[in-house]
Amino acid sequence: MGSNGTLAGIYNPWLVALSVAVAVFVSHTALHLSTRVARASGILSSLWILGGAVAMGTGIWSMHFIGMLAFSLPIPLSYDVLTTLISLFIAITASGFALGVANRPKISLSHLCISALLLGGGISAMHYVGMAAIQITPMLTYEPALLVASVVVAIVSSFVALWLFFRLRRGRSRLMNLARLAAAFVMGLAISGMHYTAMTASRFSPDAFCTGTGTDQRWLAFAIALSAIAVLSVTTILLVYDSHLESRTRKHNQQLEHANAQLEHAATHDSLTGLPNRLLLADRLSQATAQGERYSRSFAVLVVDLDRFKSINDSLGHIAGDELLREVSRRLMGLLRKTDTLARLGGDEFVLVINEISDPHGAENVASKLLASLAAPVLLSGIEVQISASIGISVFPADGVDADTLLKHADAAMYHAKKNGRNAFQFFAPMMNVSARERLELESGLRRALAQGEFELHYQPKVDVGTGRIDSAEALIRWRHPKRGLTAPSGFIPIAEETGLIVPIGEWVLREACLQARAWQTLGGRPLRIAVNLSAQQFKQKSLISTVREALAGAGLEPDYLELELTESAVMQDAESSIQVLRQLSGLGVRIAVDDFGTGYSSLSYLRRLPLDKLKIDRSFIREVAASRDDAEIVRAIISLAHSLHLKVIAEGVETEEQLSFLRRLGCDQYQGFHCSPPVPAEDFERLMRSTPPALVHEEAARLGDDTILARALRKA
Repeated sequence: MGSNGTLAGIYNPWLVALSVAVAVFVSHTALHLSTRVARASGILSSLWILGGAVAMGTGIWSMHFIGMLAFSLPIPLSYDVLTTLISLFIAITASGFALGVANRPKISLSHLCISALLLGGGISAMHYVGMAAIQITPMLTYEPALLVASVVVAIVSSFVALWLFFRLRRGRSRLMNLARLAAAFVMGLAISGMHYTAMTASRFSPDAFCTGTGTDQRWLAFAIALSAIAVLSVTTILLVYDSHLESRTRKHNQQLEHANAQLEHAATHDSLTGLPNRLLLADRLSQATAQGERYSRSFAVLVVDLDRFKSINDSLGHIAGDELLREVSRRLMGLLRKTDTLARLGGDEFVLVINEISDPHGAENVASKLLASLAAPVLLSGIEVQISASIGISVFPADGVDADTLLKHADAAMYHAKKNGRNAFQFFAPMMNVSARERLELESGLRRALAQGEFELHYQPKVDVGTGRIDSAEALIRWRHPKRGLTAPSGFIPIAEETGLIVPIGEWVLREACLQARAWQTLGGRPLRIAVNLSAQQFKQKSLISTVREALAGAGLEPDYLELELTESAVMQDAESSIQVLRQLSGLGVRIAVDDFGTGYSSLSYLRRLPLDKLKIDRSFIREVAASRDDAEIVRAIISLAHSLHLKVIAEGVETEEQLSFLRRLGCDQYQGFHCSPPVPAEDFERLMRSTPPALVHEEAARLGDDTILARALRKA
């Protein structure tokens, strides 16, 4: 009996330790549950709260019940099952409330205090209802002060628990896990403290006796503890497994997000330079026009096209070309503000959107800086390359109020700048629309002409200077336009070179010329060599050798009757590569001539290694050869050089007898020009060959002039 006249109870230290361990385990599980509940949403969140409430409530209840069983009196004790189950229900309800609070996105201090009051009251109710389940007479009583103290401890413990739930529910780092473990010990001790404070408040009458059937408290305590630990363990395993699944899902989601980000970046950015592409540029332009309309602001669109990029790309290779584009993009980016946009549309074309300019001078300043920045040479493949650009400028809203119009007008201005000498900028003017439309129509017409057979070949004789004999002809293309009529090469070849159509057009010329040469032979005419011009782009094609071979085979023409003419600049652009290609062509048996000789930059060391048959003096030197001492000396030097290399020389553009006589005195081998005949269709060329003996062409030309000879020959036919 105690000193105050009540029955004195004792505690089983093992059961007390077990109750504290269960309290810590419950606290740790509860913290993990609050973390999982906070991450869930919708019906999944409700299911986690419900399941967590059962596990957590069972754990708290078992801790309290084990603590009660740890307390023993001199008399046996038994418990009412229904009342005990009610206390368990209270524990589960209180736990559900706690997890529900932890699921809130935010919580104020006042709300936290009210929640702690309700949760602490629920835990206290669970304990004292559980104590009421003891079947004893007379009923036990409580020390008021200690009872109040136990409730206060319950409320404070609940406040700490809720605060920890809320603070530690986010994060998965190792430090956060250690913090949860330490918090579990604090919470476990607080819950145990509340329980044993409440137990201390209990008073049992000295004449009390048990009204139920006594049980072995130790085995009951262990059974309850084992059941509670099993429930908590299953819950913890589920939490760990769920966390593992969530971690895998999160990892997969991150990988998917990263892949989606990469796909989105690839869809909106240029793979070579990393700049925005046409798709993203359209979005930026839409934003700029919307801002411009809303706030009455101007902005400029600059289309930047590198000058002669294709020749650099062809001569140094695509790797060097790509490096040049990256260097250009770096230089352009260095001149822009954060509010501006630089995009690459493909090839060597860039677009800049310069936002918020007060007047066109702002765009002019930017364009000037761009040209200055690009003026510095670039080191490519060990060679310093000088670059420049042509820039077209359109301004919102003066030159257009939508993205397509602004781009189209800036593009038209860029072509105007390129046409007027390159390395310059040009603002859009309405008249440029006409030029751009004509250019587009011309490009479309060229594609149609190639498909519908609108091209035709004219032939200009090549005459032996000494005998006047026509021994070969040059095939020259013409376009029989359905509206414009017969169009000379100067009217469409530049566009064909810009668009790349020069390659299929050149292949057509090669096949057609071979067929015509063979047709003349089949008709019984004198075998005549046909000269065909190869463009620089065509010469760079890897399929050139097979194309020539197929053209000869398709026509049944012997290679000796085909002569290929290449410009000096095309041959010397990449001399080493040219030597290999020309040797392969020479190996086929075709003749090779260098056209426009004297206008380029031939190196004699390379020239002597080239498998050439003929040099063709450019017409610019022939025009004044009889009157200009300088031109005469240049022609004399070319003829002397060619003969020293065992090459024949042909002069083009010969129009007068005076020019021809001078060339004869210098030892020139062949000539072509209006002095003999302009380029004429195949039928007229045939009549010319039939009606005028080749040996007499020169004699009559010397006496009457080229136009008269041609007219007379055609009349005779």
